[in-house]
Amino acid sequence: MPEPDASIEAKTSPSRRTLLGLDWLNFLLADVQTGVGPFLAIYLAGYKWNEERVGLALTVGGIAGILTQTPAGALVDFLRSKRALVGVAVTALAAGALLIALFPSFWPVMSAQVLIGGTSSVFLPAICAMSLGIVGRAAFDARQGRNQTFNSAGNVIAAVSMGVLGYLVSNRSIFFFVAAFAVPTILVLHIIRPTDIDYEVARGATDGEKGGKVESVEVLFWERPLVLFLGCAVMFHFANAAMLPLLGEMLAKGQGRSSMMFMSACVVTTQFVITLIASWSGRTAGTWGRKPLLLIAFGVLPIRGVLYTLTSNTALLVAIQIMDGVGAGIFGVVSVLVIADLTRGTGRFNLTLGAITTAVGIGAALSQVIAGSIVHHVGFRAGFLFLAGVASAAFAILYFFMPETRNIRLAKE
Repeated sequence: MPEPDASIEAKTSPSRRTLLGLDWLNFLLADVQTGVGPFLAIYLAGYKWNEERVGLALTVGGIAGILTQTPAGALVDFLRSKRALVGVAVTALAAGALLIALFPSFWPVMSAQVLIGGTSSVFLPAICAMSLGIVGRAAFDARQGRNQTFNSAGNVIAAVSMGVLGYLVSNRSIFFFVAAFAVPTILVLHIIRPTDIDYEVARGATDGEKGGKVESVEVLFWERPLVLFLGCAVMFHFANAAMLPLLGEMLAKGQGRSSMMFMSACVVTTQFVITLIASWSGRTAGTWGRKPLLLIAFGVLPIRGVLYTLTSNTALLVAIQIMDGVGAGIFGVVSVLVIADLTRGTGRFNLTLGAITTAVGIGAALSQVIAGSIVHHVGFRAGFLFLAGVASAAFAILYFFMPETRNIRLAKE
C-alpha cells in the first residue's frame, strides 16, 4: 500500500484561536438550528394544525433542503470564503424563524420553511470542509467527533432554554430566541482565521500536479460502496426523521404548555448522550473502523421505534431518547468519515457530501409525510412500527453488503 502524501496527511498546526472559533461555531449553530426542528411540530399543533398539515410543513422544509444540498456542496467546494457563506445562511435562518413567530399561518410558515430548509443545507458541508481544511486528513476523525460534541452541547443548552421559554413565556418566544442567537454565531465566524483553512484539503483534493483535477460525480456514484452507503443512509433517515416529531405530537395531546417541557426533555436527553459519545466515536472510528460503529447506530433505531409503542409513560418515553442519542451521535460523526474515505483524492468531498445529504433529505421528507399520514389514519402505534421495520431493513443491508471503508481509498491508490 503506497504511503499517502505527507503534505495532505499532516498540516502545520492551526492557531489556537481558529480551533476555539471552530468549537464555538459548532456550539452556537446548534442554538440557531434546534428551534426549527421538533419544536416546530408542537408550536404548529398549538395553532390547531393536524398531523398531516404539520407533516406537510416539515416536508416543505425538507424539500427545500433536498433541492439545495447538492448545489450547496458544490458551492462549498468552489468558494474559498466559506465563513461568509455560513454567515449568509445563519442570517437567512434567523429571518425564517422570525417569520414563523410573527405569522403562524399556512403560507408564511411554508415560505419560512423554504427559506430555512434551503439555507440550512450550507452548514454541514461548510463546517466539514472548514474542519478538514484546518486540521488535515490525519486529524479529521478526532476533529469530526469534537465538532459533534460541541454541536450537541449547544443543542442541550438550546433545548433547555427553549423548553423553559415555551413553558414560562410562550411557544412563540422560542423562535425569537433562535433569531437572537444568530448574532453571536455570525460574530464568532471572525475568530476563525481564513489563512488557517487549506482550500485544496478542504475539498478532498490531493497535492501535486493532480491537485486541481477533480473526478466527475458520475464516476464516484458508480462505485458500489458509495451506492450501498447512500441507500443505507436514506433508509436510516427515513426511519429516524419522523420519530421525534411524532413523539412530540403524541406528547402534545392534552398536555397544553407542559408539552414543550416534555419535548425539551427529549431533545436534552438525546443531545446529552451525543455530547458524551461523539468524541469517542471519532477516536474509535480510527481504530475499530467505520462499519462496527455504524452497526451500533443502525441497530438501536428499530428497537427505539418498537419501545415507543409499549408505553405511554412520559418519563419512559423521554428515557428511550437515550437510544436516539447513541444512534445520532455515531451516525453524525462516522457518516462524514465514510464519505471522506470514499472521496479521498477526488476533490469532490463536499459535493458528494451534499449529494448524499440530498438523497437523505428525500428519505427524511418522505418520512414526515408518510408516517404522519399513517398516524392520522391508523394511529401512533402503527406509525412507529412502520418506521421500525424500515430501520430493520437498513440494518440488514449494512450488515450483509457494506464493506469497511477506513482504508478503501488508499487500497486503490
